[in-house]
Amino acid sequence: MNCFKQRQRRIAPMQASSINEPIPSKSPRMNGWSWPPQAFQLSTWLVYSYLSIVNFGIYVPLLPLPWNHVVYALGGISFIVHFFTHIATVTIDPADDSVRAKQIYSSPMPVFDRTKQAHVIQDRYCSLCNVMVGPRVKHCGVCNKCVKDFDHHCQWLNTCVGGRNYWCFFAALSSATLGVFLLVAVTLFIVIQHYLDPNSLRTAPQFDSTLGNGTWLVFLPLAPIKTSSAGLLVLTLITITLSIICLALLCHLLGFHFYLFYKGISTYDYIMMQRQKKDRNQDIEAGHPSEAKAHRIAQQNQESSMGCEPALSQSSSTCKFNNTGSLNNQLSESIYTEAENFKKSTEKENNFHYGTENLTENTARDMSTSWKPDVDKEAQRAGVKCVDSVPEMQDPLGSSVMTPGDT
Repeated sequence: MNCFKQRQRRIAPMQASSINEPIPSKSPRMNGWSWPPQAFQLSTWLVYSYLSIVNFGIYVPLLPLPWNHVVYALGGISFIVHFFTHIATVTIDPADDSVRAKQIYSSPMPVFDRTKQAHVIQDRYCSLCNVMVGPRVKHCGVCNKCVKDFDHHCQWLNTCVGGRNYWCFFAALSSATLGVFLLVAVTLFIVIQHYLDPNSLRTAPQFDSTLGNGTWLVFLPLAPIKTSSAGLLVLTLITITLSIICLALLCHLLGFHFYLFYKGISTYDYIMMQRQKKDRNQDIEAGHPSEAKAHRIAQQNQESSMGCEPALSQSSSTCKFNNTGSLNNQLSESIYTEAENFKKSTEKENNFHYGTENLTENTARDMSTSWKPDVDKEAQRAGVKCVDSVPEMQDPLGSSVMTPGDT
């Protein structure tokens, strides 16, 4: 039963018209090379190919010495590292060990009926993969399999990112950010120098045979192709625009994962926390403070369970009173006031019962005088720190402190 009325995450692909209808089954995907490819995946390879060609074929050869060798080295390392880590991330199967051992990729999954079972994974058992899984395993609805240490499903790679391929993904992301940053710097330098000092970009020996500054050579030094100055500037403008867009996306994603490192959570944990926060805000706006409080308690429990072990408090078995002087005065004054009130009440009653004035007065006087020393003794006892004595416990009905002897 959903105690906090949270919106359930659609783990399996939802293709039915109603949430209670059975979800059609499909075969699980092994990795990012499984058919069919996604549009984002194809666009990633197209952008990578274009930026690699224009970077090493057009712009880096135009740089003066020794900067062209430096950019060749740094840019080459970043693009090569990204290529291999990208391939590794897409090729590695991020599924759980039990799923990979069963080898269920060739057969379709059974039909999942939400009328019979609310969640795909219950008590660490996946009803679709039909295997026992680990504690941080999630069933991806796109790949249709259980992923170990699930982080997120990447549409640009067309595969899930989990514990088995996360560091390859992070290396591919970092190297891509560095490579695109170098490309933006190189293209901006070429545009500026094209107007300020174009001869500094024409240091290659192949430019000796060209006449005037209006003709430029690309794909140096292996296959020089002539182009006009306007064509070079238009191509550079397109490259700068595309590179800045890619750099903004990559920096945002890289900074987000650094933030996740700092918090010690995964992308899935972050999304669930944001969803709970959104639901709590909606409950507050709708006028349901009790449900918002329940969402807040659930979020606090989730945050405390992420990589944190419950610690026992040492202050639960001891009580310490620091302001002993003020406590003694308060107890003495309160009990003495009660005695005085009792004395006054008895005097009023004696107006109706004659012959008992001396008795009641003596009784009240004896009580007031006899209670004062006891009050001081009790206050002194309360002022002592009871670390070595019997542990005191909190009264469940209030804020007073009681000992086992009081019960």
